[in-house]
Amino acid sequence: MTPFAFFSALLLLVAVLGILNERYVKLPHTIGLLAGSLLLSVAVLLVDRAVDAVDLRAAWRAFVDEMDLPHLFLDGMLALMLFAGTLHVNLRALRTEKYTVAALATVSVVLATFLYGFGIYFVLAMKVPLIWCLTLGALLAPTDPVAVSGLLRKAGLPADQMALVNGESLFNDGVAVVMFSLMLNLASGHSADALSIMGLFAWETVGGITLGTVAGWAAYQALRLVDHPTIELTITLAAACMTYTLAHSLHMSGPLAVVVTGLIIAHKGTRRAMRPPSRTLVIGFWEVVDELLNALLFVLLGFSLLSLEPGQGLIWAAIGGVVLALATRLVSVAIPTFLIHFRGLPPFRTVAILTWGGLRGGMSIALALTLHDSPYRPNLLAQCYAVVVFTIIVQGLTMPYLVRWLYPASRTAEPEPVDPALH
Repeated sequence: MTPFAFFSALLLLVAVLGILNERYVKLPHTIGLLAGSLLLSVAVLLVDRAVDAVDLRAAWRAFVDEMDLPHLFLDGMLALMLFAGTLHVNLRALRTEKYTVAALATVSVVLATFLYGFGIYFVLAMKVPLIWCLTLGALLAPTDPVAVSGLLRKAGLPADQMALVNGESLFNDGVAVVMFSLMLNLASGHSADALSIMGLFAWETVGGITLGTVAGWAAYQALRLVDHPTIELTITLAAACMTYTLAHSLHMSGPLAVVVTGLIIAHKGTRRAMRPPSRTLVIGFWEVVDELLNALLFVLLGFSLLSLEPGQGLIWAAIGGVVLALATRLVSVAIPTFLIHFRGLPPFRTVAILTWGGLRGGMSIALALTLHDSPYRPNLLAQCYAVVVFTIIVQGLTMPYLVRWLYPASRTAEPEPVDPALH
């Protein structure tokens, strides 16, 4: 199958599942797509088990390897999705919560990596080396609230809480990828001293932020030179793609670079360098890109089940991993949040929202699928997939009820849509 044929078939599947969900099931769109593709994956597994002459799972795995789907996501879709996500951020609220967001995107990622890594090491009865468990902790550290961001807005989550959830998810992707790369190198036998690790971490994070700042400023200046909606749209698209590509070639954090570029364009470009027609076209285009890519991603997430090797031992380990993931998330967000708000009242509601809203998604699955073949890969994939599916379906569907319980006023309040140009 050619890439174009695969993309066409995937679009058709997204459309069919979307229609069935909208007409009959009524789940939130992305969660409905994930649930539908999961059911199809289970059907494939049943057919494979019932018919000896059919091996659909092997065909799927061969196709994943041929298309290199994990890297297609990490080196292509991710840049566009992160850039599109920056246009939904309330920059005024984000500035108010900048210290908390910074702590959640750095301290929390490191805490989550080590807490989950050491915890799952004992859950698995020390059958998987500690360094591989830490690698799993790193790939499960980044959050992805895409599945419920719309639900949170409809539930009336206050602007500062939305800024925390969105801001953390945008920035912690870059830090988590750096952590994952470091742990994977160590797990693969590449030795490095503490000073080298700190230098590499600084180069990727600080370098990515610096590159994103320069690229965002350059794009803003380019937008000021023209007053043509199509050209301005092309500038934003080029800024997102080239910033990520350049960061990757310089071994800097592409996610961090793209996020910073997007925030500068969202704050300065859409407000100061675009007239209303251009602003409407650009924001509308990126909203469509965001919705479409997320729909494709969640269908692919469901089919990732076909990459696993189910077994009774893996199922029990996966259940333990889900419980550990919740406990790890609670501790990793509570410590930095309480420290930032030490002089105020304990932010119980903030911690509750961040803990239950800490969804894992495509980033975690894509990183897990890049792991090379080893005796530990099936276990790591099962853990990762269990946590991702649980957080998206269970936590995603119950998140609006938690919001309405913590913020009773949200039951009647209908939040206004956020226009990035006004912030």
